[in-house]
Amino acid sequence: RIPSVHPNVNYDECVKFLLNQAKCLNLGSRVIEIVHSKPIVVLTWVGKSPELPSILLNSHMDVVPVFEEFWIHHPFEGYYDKESGKIYGRGTQDMKSVGIQYLEAIRRLKRDGVELTRTVHVSFVPDE
Repeated sequence: RIPSVHPNVNYDECVKFLLNQAKCLNLGSRVIEIVHSKPIVVLTWVGKSPELPSILLNSHMDVVPVFEEFWIHHPFEGYYDKESGKIYGRGTQDMKSVGIQYLEAIRRLKRDGVELTRTVHVSFVPDE
């Protein structure tokens, strides 16, 4: 439900959300800004053998422009249709859904007491 629409994206709310998720999941986090106003957020789950090569999962925070007249529901509402099982919202297929899937997988693995051998980094970049 965080608008991050091209071409003029303000990533502040995205970064804030991701850092909060890192805190809730007890993950390491850092924000790297190589290009001004285009932050890269990296969340890290340190494995039991951090000396092994790590795994990197990547997602991006931006979405393409919205043309509201073509939407059944408001694009940033995150509407769930119980009858059809469909979720309506900008980013539900590209690419915010993937980032949320990474976070939810980590949440469930941690809840179940899983300890990973390798370190996993999840990066959220400002653009494809």
